[in-house]
Parts: sequence; structure tokens; C-alpha cells
Amino acid sequence: QRQLVESGGGLVQAGGSLRLTCVGSGRSFINSAMGWFRQAPGKEREFVAAIGWFGDSTIYSDPVKGRFSISRNNATDTLYLEMNSLKPEDTAVYYCAASRYAPNSPYPGDYAYWGRGTQVTVSS
Repeated sequence: QRQLVESGGGLVQAGGSLRLTCVGSGRSFINSAMGWFRQAPGKEREFVAAIGWFGDSTIYSDPVKGRFSISRNNATDTLYLEMNSLKPEDTAVYYCAASRYAPNSPYPGDYAYWGRGTQVTVSS
């Protein structure tokens, strides 16, 4: 069984920073793209960022571009999301996910495994 566990969420003031971590366990699917998604109350889950298997190809959604940075360490089966200049609009549950494929993708349907999520709350 492949499991993903997020951590690092919490309460932060606007303009602050947080670093989210996602650690994999069980059967390894690290030879695939990984991504971060988020879901605010009453809204659909939306794409945040993704990184390809090789770690040198990344994509970001427009709202977070220039503020967030995704990275991975395949040796430790760990995915990161550095979040800077946080805004109240960033408040959501953040999920990490492992893709079925090596290339990165913004589409939830391409991801086979999901973590339970970690809450990020940004106050003004």
C-alpha cells in the first residue's frame, strides 16, 4: 500500500511563510510526478504545483506562481512545498499526491495516491 502523509501546516499571519512536507511510505512510486493540491471550505480541490520525476520540471498555478516553490528528495521519498508571502486566500487544506505518470500534471485525475491533507490558515 502506498501512503502519503503531509505535515507542516498551521496558523500564520499574512506575509509569513510555511514549509509543507509530504513523506511517502509503503510501496514506492517515487518514479512518478508529485503534486500539491488544496481545497478551501465549500470549494473544489484546485491544483497548486507539480514536479516531475526528475525534479527539474515544475509547474505552478497562477495564484501561487512566484510565491510557492515545490521540490522533492527521491532518496527519502519526500516532497516539499515552500510557501512565502502567504495571503488569506491561501487558507485551505493542502494535499500531496503521487501521479500515475512520470511527467508532471495539473490534473487531479492523473494522480493515483493522496495524503489526508494538512490545514493551512492565513490570518490578516
